[in-house]
Amino acid sequence: MQDSSNYIGELKADNSWSVLKIMSEFVQGYDMLKDVGPSVTVFGSARTKPGTKYFEITKELAKNFADAGFNVITGGGGGIMEAANMGAYESPNAKSIGLNIKLPHEQKPNPYANLQKEFDYFFVRKVMLVKYSCAYIVMPGGFGTLDELFEALTLVQTGKTFPITIVLVGKDFWQPLMDFINTSLLNEGMISKNDLDYIKIVDNPQEALQITKTNVLKRLESLVNGEKKALVEYEKLFRICNNEVCSL
Repeated sequence: MQDSSNYIGELKADNSWSVLKIMSEFVQGYDMLKDVGPSVTVFGSARTKPGTKYFEITKELAKNFADAGFNVITGGGGGIMEAANMGAYESPNAKSIGLNIKLPHEQKPNPYANLQKEFDYFFVRKVMLVKYSCAYIVMPGGFGTLDELFEALTLVQTGKTFPITIVLVGKDFWQPLMDFINTSLLNEGMISKNDLDYIKIVDNPQEALQITKTNVLKRLESLVNGEKKALVEYEKLFRICNNEVCSL
C-alpha cells in the first residue's frame, strides 16, 4: 500500500508543475493575440449543424464583421464556432482566429482559422476569448455558452473590462432568459436596472455590427479623453469605424 505522505508529496509536485504549464499557456496566448488589432468574439453552441438557421446567420454575421475590419475570435471548434470562423475566413479584410480547448468529445479544431491555438485549461482560454475583443456576440448555445455570457457580463458589470453592450443574437432563443433576469434577478434586487443596459437582443446581423461600431465609438472617446498611451489601438479602431458612426 502506498504511503499517504508519498502520495501527498506527489500531488504537491504535480500542482507545482501545473502552475508552470498554466503560465506557459497564458504567455503563448498573449504573444499570439497582442498585435492582432480590433476583434470581436463570437460565442455559441458546438452542436449547431451546418445549414441550420443559426449556423447560417452566424456565418453571415462573421463575414460582415470581417469585411468591416474586425478580426473574429471563436472557441475554434465546430457548430457556431465553425460558422463564425468560416464567415471570417472568406473575407480578405481581417483574421479568423480559433482558440480551441482539448476535450474528450465535441471539440475538434475547425479548419477555418488563420490563427489557431489549442488550450488545456478552460480558464486560460476564456481569458483569451475576452481580453482582446471590443465586442462579444453570443449566439444560441448550452452550458458553456451561458458560462461565457455571464462571465462577460460580470466583467462589464464590475468594471473589469470596458463597458460594452453584449449582443445576444436570436430573440426567440434568448427572450425567456431575459424574462427570468427581469422577473427574478431584477425584481429581487440581485442586479440593478442599469445592468440591463449591457445586454441587447437582436435578430439582424447588421444590427449586431452597428451596435459594435457604437461600442467602438465609446472606446475611441475614452482613448481621446485619457489614454494617449494607447495611440496604436486608437488608430486601429479609428480605421475600422466608418464616418457615419465615428464623427470625431
